[in-house]
Amino acid sequence: MDNDKEVEALLTLIEDPDAEVFEAVSNRIISYGTPIIANLENLWENTIDNHVQERIELLIHRLHFIDLKNDFIAWSHAPHHDLIPGALLVAKLLYPDLHTGKVIQDIERLRRNIWIELNNYLTPLEQVNVITSILYNYFGLKGSLGEARLPNEFLISSIIESKKGNQTGNGVLYLLLTELLDVPIRLLPIPNQFVLAYFKSKTEKDAEKLHLNIEFFIDPTLGQVFTHNDLYNYFNKLSAAVIPDYFRPQSNKQVIAKLLEDLGKCYETDDKYYMLREIEELITILRD
Repeated sequence: MDNDKEVEALLTLIEDPDAEVFEAVSNRIISYGTPIIANLENLWENTIDNHVQERIELLIHRLHFIDLKNDFIAWSHAPHHDLIPGALLVAKLLYPDLHTGKVIQDIERLRRNIWIELNNYLTPLEQVNVITSILYNYFGLKGSLGEARLPNEFLISSIIESKKGNQTGNGVLYLLLTELLDVPIRLLPIPNQFVLAYFKSKTEKDAEKLHLNIEFFIDPTLGQVFTHNDLYNYFNKLSAAVIPDYFRPQSNKQVIAKLLEDLGKCYETDDKYYMLREIEELITILRD
């Protein structure tokens, strides 16, 4: 690349113990953009100092994050916010070199398998039973229960590969498929949960009547369907009030923001504290 002598000098200074020097060097390296990543990777391969390798890894991550942030801005400002590209952008936070083509092919294969079994004469519950049967029985998707926070269980690419996700990760996959199949299932903003609802129509505006526009609810961890009474009983056990806004369907931007928010909990006690800051930055982009 251009300015080879300056790049070589900058790479030599990465190991400088002075924090201010390293910060200045880092900012200059970052200014070169992603083309300098190849140089950094070559330096990493020829370095035995673990501390220097960690610095290099952080620089590479920062460079990838700048590109990712720009992609999030573009997706957020686009006229349509399809879930597939949004979910793939979240996966690229951890896997910047992800080959999205295969993931999209796998999703399309699942969509087609479900579509073949659907028809206009099925009731809402029968439609959901078809989706559940294909996704959890035929495909073999498993749900992770409990409080374990494993980043891969939030990422659509990893979930399809391992056939295992948590409530949020499986919920995003479920929503991806129902969006492609034009089945009116949406995320609800219920605190600390990723609950889906089958909506009767898209026209209900009265906040006090939103719950009447819902046929039933779905826990996407394992695809379990439950009723209004089940949901109310859940809130009763928590001694929490049920407010009308809990039944308001969420937009795709809100779905991806929720995915990021839940993923961020993996890093609340992690030494990769910078990940939490970056996730919060991406959420801010989606909410602007």
